Amino acid sequence: MFEELSLKIDAALKKITGQGRLTEANISDTLREIRRILLDADVNYKVAKDFIDKVKEKALGKEVIASITPGQLITKIIYDELVELLGGGHSEIFLNPTGATIILVVGLQGSGKTTFSAKLAKRLKERKRKVLLVAADIYRPAAIEQLKILGQQVDVPVFSLEQKDARLVASESLKYVKEKGFDTLIIDTAGRLHVDEEMMKEVADIKEIVKPTETLFVVDSMTGQDAVNSAKAFNETVNFDGIVLSKLDGDARGGAAISIRSVVGKPIKFVSNGEKLENLDVFYPDRLASRILGKGDIVSLVEKAQETIDEFEAKKMEEKLRKNKFDFEDFLKQIKLIKKMGSLSSLIGMIPGLGSQIKNAQIDDKALVKVEAIINSMTKQERENPKVLNGSRRKRIARGSGTTIQDVNRLIKQFQEMQRMMSMMNKKGFFNSSNKNFKFN
Repeated sequence: MFEELSLKIDAALKKITGQGRLTEANISDTLREIRRILLDADVNYKVAKDFIDKVKEKALGKEVIASITPGQLITKIIYDELVELLGGGHSEIFLNPTGATIILVVGLQGSGKTTFSAKLAKRLKERKRKVLLVAADIYRPAAIEQLKILGQQVDVPVFSLEQKDARLVASESLKYVKEKGFDTLIIDTAGRLHVDEEMMKEVADIKEIVKPTETLFVVDSMTGQDAVNSAKAFNETVNFDGIVLSKLDGDARGGAAISIRSVVGKPIKFVSNGEKLENLDVFYPDRLASRILGKGDIVSLVEKAQETIDEFEAKKMEEKLRKNKFDFEDFLKQIKLIKKMGSLSSLIGMIPGLGSQIKNAQIDDKALVKVEAIINSMTKQERENPKVLNGSRRKRIARGSGTTIQDVNRLIKQFQEMQRMMSMMNKKGFFNSSNKNFKFN
């Protein structure tokens, strides 16, 4: 989402990098350009103005020491102010240590409430919580069925009633929690296409009935300033505890994500970076600020890798690399690991400097699906010994995977080139465990 914004800010900062010192003139010119960039990205006007004023005030009072450049200094000031604008530190949901934790999920229709509810259920279940999902959206067609399907996928039960009464569903779910011994309740409420009085009253009534530990407002990051306006309306009525930014992997301008914390005064607690149920992350202001300034988010990338990669499998892979025995079977395992970690575009955005280098490249996750289909169409012998892949075998693989012979040939060629590169690296001792430059797990 922030690639375009990041590139424009980087270009603006480069203009001051070559300056010998910071002056009021070059600071003003740079910040005027950054203010325009923020407004183009749909950042709230007042938020953008206040942000620029604070950066300017701090920049004018700073002396440039010999070890850093004016560009580095103003980048640091912008980074610090951006972290503050986004909330300072991270804020997770509060889990009741004694009684049941009740989480009320609210927001407009289409914001991603139901999917978020399932993602949060999965996250909390993995933390040994006994979770129950509650289907209190009685208006949207198939909303209850959708939550049940998602509940099955994360192995979490869903409570619902035949009666079309959301208040009754909420109150009865509290009795069910006590009977069955659940310690965490996640209530998925109804939304509308726009804020209306009836919806707000229902949500307020449900909140009064269940007295939630946390009320979370889910907002579609793609909707720009409309997202900020709906957040203000919900907060005035429901007084929620935190914000969830959904669809942060989209191609919108990102202004809502930057503005919403400052306008509403409530912390962003989670961000959703994809449709998969694994794609839910705690929000860290410093990490997002780093990405916006083109510095990547290597900490989150490492955390995702650690959550996904099995230590025993990692050691086996290291051994195969050392012996130069990496085959299509191993390649398939790596593809599955990458898919678990998230979308390619979101992963690339975490690598410092890489986003700007491939700004015009088309990052398509479907490419991995095609590669996976081709490898799945190979026999065990073909995966373990790619040298046997003659013309007739390649034609059979293309037919079986629904791809073309050119696709199969391209993948095999790329794989052979990768094997040659690994062989060269192995000869230089790169995969030797004593090599300090290499650490696989």
